[in-house]
Amino acid sequence: MIKIIMSMFIEMAMGSSDLVPNASQPSLSKMLNYLKVTSLKDLYSDVPERLILERPPDIGAPSDQSELESLYINLLSTYNVNLVFTGGGMADHYVPPIVDELVSKQEFYTSYTPYQPEVSQGILQALFEYQSLMAELLGMDVVNSSLYDYGSALGEAGRFSIRVTGRRGLLIASNINPERKKVLRTYVEPLDAKISEVKYEKESGMVSLDELSADIDDSIGMVYLEIPNFFGIIEENIEEISDICHNKGALLVVGVDPFLMGIMKPPGELGADVVIGEGQLLGGYMNFGGPSLGIFAIKKKFRQIRQLPGRLIGLTKTLDGKYRGYTMALQTREQHIRQEEATSNITTNTSLMAVRAAIYLSLLGPNGIRKVAEKILYNTSYLKRKIDSLSCFNVPFSSSHMFKEIPVISRKSWKDVNRHLLEKGILGGFHVNSIFPEVGIEGLALFSTTEKHSKGDLDLLLSSLKEVCI
Repeated sequence: MIKIIMSMFIEMAMGSSDLVPNASQPSLSKMLNYLKVTSLKDLYSDVPERLILERPPDIGAPSDQSELESLYINLLSTYNVNLVFTGGGMADHYVPPIVDELVSKQEFYTSYTPYQPEVSQGILQALFEYQSLMAELLGMDVVNSSLYDYGSALGEAGRFSIRVTGRRGLLIASNINPERKKVLRTYVEPLDAKISEVKYEKESGMVSLDELSADIDDSIGMVYLEIPNFFGIIEENIEEISDICHNKGALLVVGVDPFLMGIMKPPGELGADVVIGEGQLLGGYMNFGGPSLGIFAIKKKFRQIRQLPGRLIGLTKTLDGKYRGYTMALQTREQHIRQEEATSNITTNTSLMAVRAAIYLSLLGPNGIRKVAEKILYNTSYLKRKIDSLSCFNVPFSSSHMFKEIPVISRKSWKDVNRHLLEKGILGGFHVNSIFPEVGIEGLALFSTTEKHSKGDLDLLLSSLKEVCI
């Protein structure tokens, strides 16, 4: 790859195309003379000779934009994918076109971190609205704006808990996303934190209260669980878990799917001290895995607010009370005044994704969020029941309530199953064992369904899976 890139740079600079700015020989000679070098290759003298190609690779004749687009479409349409049912990660939610229209306004789309809040009132107000909407959705008091993604939010929650409690023990549910476990370990490793896992019940897939009570002690600063968890199961004992945590002086951190808050009591009302999650699904596309939006919310406790990672946008008024003004009330990264005392080294706040989420939440409102959540819940329940009735598949933990994610165990090879589904235009299940063998359930894959799936889409998936069993 490096060889190709280097040769492309040299070829462009050699002036092979009139479309390349400053590629004419007089312009090149003038620039080289100014730099006091004799040839273009001198510009890459610090690059090992073996990495530089003398001529670009033969990739065919040049094509114009329309020809290249046709080529890409033909290559990508080898498998015509119409439906995405792959679980274990980002899900395919519907994005209203007005979200794209509004967020494409120049003042949003080109904005970066507002270092001078007094001249960035528009983006600051949009982020303030995001914080307010998300706080209401989660039943929390203070939301930052914002973090990279779900995983970085968990990592920051671990460090936050250590700072607030002074304890380096972190107890996490073993049924959370394995990828986020790895991110957490990376974040807290420099702090010599000790991470341990609490087991889940084999029948329900939910955190075992008995195991939690046995594992937690005075060294634990954080207990972390997810709703829904990695298997799509909705944890039903949040209040009991909260009591166990608080009796030992630990913080309860809950990771959530924001849509689930449309049909259940928010974790802030169930005793959670910190709520984190992924906001990409609120008006964002999958985009091959990003960009994402890390949610981080806490209760209104002064000491904890001072330990909040990232940024916090505040609202104030002029002395005469006539005008509102927005300001960055908290900016905790090391590039600002906190320096070595910074609580986070997050270097940007994915503010565009936060604005998308604010627009999306404003458009849907409470009733819209509830309707989307109900549709997802209905789809999940229908798929779970139907897949479990197929002869070569079964759904573990089927007695528990699930949301969006459905764990499926197959007696057939998932490679063969997913190949068959792909021929039907369906992206199938995420084969968990191929990436996360530590989960320890043989033949497990995760399917996902969203509000975009009609009953016809669900039935097409079911009939295609049934064909595999014949």
